[in-house]
Amino acid sequence: MKKIIISVDGMTCSACSNGLEKYLNKQEGIKSASVNLIMNNASIEYDEKIVSREDIDRFVKEAGFKSLGKYRLNYEEKQNKKRKILIIFLIILEILIFYISMAHMFNLPQIKYLDIESYPDYYSASLLLLVSLALLIGIGIIKNGIKNLLHKTPNMDTLVTIGILAGYIYSFYATIQIFRGINISSYVHNLYFESSAMVIFFVEVGRYIENKNKNKTREAIQKLVTITPKNAIVIKDDEEVEVTIDEIRKGDIVVCKPGQKIAVDGEIIKGETHIDESFITGESIPAKRKVGMKVVAGSINYEGSILYKAEKIGKESTVSEIVKMVVEATSTKAPIGKLADKISGFFVPIVICISIIAFAAWLIFTEDLTHAINVFISVLVVACPCSLGLATPLAIVCASGEASKKGILVKDAECLENAHKVKRVFLDKTGTLTQGKLRVNKIYNYSNETNEEILKNVASIEKKSEHPIAKAIVDYAKENKIMIIACKDFKAIVGQGVYGKIKEDEFYIGNAKIVEATIGRQGESSLDSDLIDKINHDEEQLTSSGNSILYVIKNNNIISLIGVKDTIKEDSIELVSKLKDKKIDVVMLTGDNEKTAKAIAAEIGIENIISNVSPKEKAEKVKESNDKVVTMMCGDGINDSISLINADIGVAISNGTDISIDSAKVVLMNDNLLKILDLIKISKKTTKIIKQNLFWAFIYNVCMIPVACGLLKPYGIEINPIIGSFAMMLSSLIVVLNSLRIKR
Repeated sequence: MKKIIISVDGMTCSACSNGLEKYLNKQEGIKSASVNLIMNNASIEYDEKIVSREDIDRFVKEAGFKSLGKYRLNYEEKQNKKRKILIIFLIILEILIFYISMAHMFNLPQIKYLDIESYPDYYSASLLLLVSLALLIGIGIIKNGIKNLLHKTPNMDTLVTIGILAGYIYSFYATIQIFRGINISSYVHNLYFESSAMVIFFVEVGRYIENKNKNKTREAIQKLVTITPKNAIVIKDDEEVEVTIDEIRKGDIVVCKPGQKIAVDGEIIKGETHIDESFITGESIPAKRKVGMKVVAGSINYEGSILYKAEKIGKESTVSEIVKMVVEATSTKAPIGKLADKISGFFVPIVICISIIAFAAWLIFTEDLTHAINVFISVLVVACPCSLGLATPLAIVCASGEASKKGILVKDAECLENAHKVKRVFLDKTGTLTQGKLRVNKIYNYSNETNEEILKNVASIEKKSEHPIAKAIVDYAKENKIMIIACKDFKAIVGQGVYGKIKEDEFYIGNAKIVEATIGRQGESSLDSDLIDKINHDEEQLTSSGNSILYVIKNNNIISLIGVKDTIKEDSIELVSKLKDKKIDVVMLTGDNEKTAKAIAAEIGIENIISNVSPKEKAEKVKESNDKVVTMMCGDGINDSISLINADIGVAISNGTDISIDSAKVVLMNDNLLKILDLIKISKKTTKIIKQNLFWAFIYNVCMIPVACGLLKPYGIEINPIIGSFAMMLSSLIVVLNSLRIKR
């Protein structure tokens, strides 16, 4: 079996993607096909012995679309601009059509030579021309409707198409009769051009609004490539030469200086440093890297120059692998069906059959072609699923607006329908539950000096270091307005810490190794045994609560321990508590180490912890959960992007990376985690409104279709297309007003 992802051109709505997917899955040799409307691609697994690449392109063409070959990120903004221009042109046409056709109803000044009574021929001809132009703009709707009918998968597009064409063809016939001078008064008042134009208008505008965010994911994936630098320095003939990243070849020796990004995946052959790989691992503390260890493209070198051998370039790099996984993740589908689609699956074919039967019955029994056509159009117009089509999207639009007021950006309608069904929430640690930034957390003082005096000396020395822990110390000093003073003889001790002199006092500041290297420990140390016991106790306290420990040694005596850690966000504890109250399972999902994860989780109140996981493993955990319960994933980093896409509901923090924000279906704009609770509340109300809308739309059609068929004519009750059109608009108006209740 072979798997390929191809680009597909010509898909404009879910009907297109669903139709293509069904058609591909019917073909012999194709094991599975999943079509993604957002990415405009199809992920296909097929047997090479039975099906060739040329066969796949042919299948796509037979389904009415065009294969553009192997999938590539190719976001074209020109298409959006073209669509916007067409919408503006359509709005102008609609205004003209409605003014010409309805000015006489409201006693408005009529355009000269277009008066319905004085110039019926010019009046009907002008509407014919304008509506024909509108239909050209909406030709995609008609194509989709016919296409789905031919593939035996009629849907709402099909019904809309039949309604549009029926009204248009009948009005076209009436226009011919007007020009022939036959029954002018009757025909001129029974033109239904504006009904066809109205349906085109609402459907096209709705699609334009929906498609505005369609390219978000593709843009985000393209931005991911910018994580790696454009240029790098390589060693050629013992000289440093700057080259573009595309010029680097496997085996090249690449130089990376402090503050620069790693250009390609490779292995260090000279030097030591600390590297920030948080965009891959989720680790808040930069990892130490030395000779023989691997480095990843896009990670940041904090200190020390290193030389590394290029191993993975281009498509083989870790970043490219993430891009590939994101594309594949977006090509899969959640097994959640739309209620409106299920209803329309039965509703549309039934309405088509009813309209044909009604037409045939009236033609046979009355031999009145005009009345039979009238009944046929009335059934289609009155049953035109505007209210059914509006039931879900209108409620979603209102709910999205309400959510945005609360700082919640919702990009996927499915989220608003399903957020209240969530039974498990995965929460990333770094940058989501925590600030994602090292801060001084605890200070233990073993001297006669004040904490402020100790920090003044430590910050004055650490100011000369580039290490992230040093930055946390200096930032803390600035926040507390602690003065930085002059430091002499500064020296960085690789793998241990730093040395410096303040006046005549010597300071060593660093990890446990710097203690062993300077004053020894326990038996070898000259320190008082009680002090050693106290230090050991405090070390245990700091370690168990997830701190990195900084030892401060002054003149050969340990005078302080400083705990540095990533701090918890204020609203994390409250969020977890309230989610538990709602009987929602809360899980911490992080690439960080187990000890740190457990310490943070204990403070927040999370019992379920999954640590030391890669981006791919994160995504797998989320996917496994999706198969059991409705799952939400909340994160902020690039390492979360695949999981955010795989989750039923992906929630990103707005201060996160572009790829995480654009991969998620929901973005919390003000970084307030409690907004997740607001999302669940809005979702519950929205779902209730949607069900009410669908019920009204369905009941309306059940009641009105028999009337349109003329079954109540013996009792003096019947409707024509004009009344049917009005009833359809009334039905839509009720759905609109009901949807607006979400804002109350």
